[in-house]
Amino acid sequence: MKNIFDDVVLLIVRLVFGGLMLLNHGMSKLNKLVDFLNGQEVGFRSVLGLGEIPSLFLAVFSEVGCAAMLVLGFQTKKASWPLIATMFIAAFVVHGPDPLKKKEMALLYLTAYLVTAVFGGGKYSLDRVWFKRR
Repeated sequence: MKNIFDDVVLLIVRLVFGGLMLLNHGMSKLNKLVDFLNGQEVGFRSVLGLGEIPSLFLAVFSEVGCAAMLVLGFQTKKASWPLIATMFIAAFVVHGPDPLKKKEMALLYLTAYLVTAVFGGGKYSLDRVWFKRR
């Protein structure tokens, strides 16, 4: 049986890991995308052979769009999966040959997003408000 503590923990996980991703990582990538749209070189790493710009676009989608959805608790489980994929790629592809210390942050985010993918947004989320009305 769920108690209020479970929902508060899910809220904290969403706000902390979604907010930090959005502000610390997503916004810098969004700025790179804006630079590209203004005709500047972006210097973003191509991942999985997709190319520099598609890789950047997917990172912005995940780290800005999905992180914002996570903070709001909107479509939490669905929004978690692109973040999981992004952090998996960051940990095991981008930082694959690096020592654990370089992978640590991506692995921590990955773990938090797995929690939100499994348990959802909790009681204090837009998901709860939205689905309660339906």
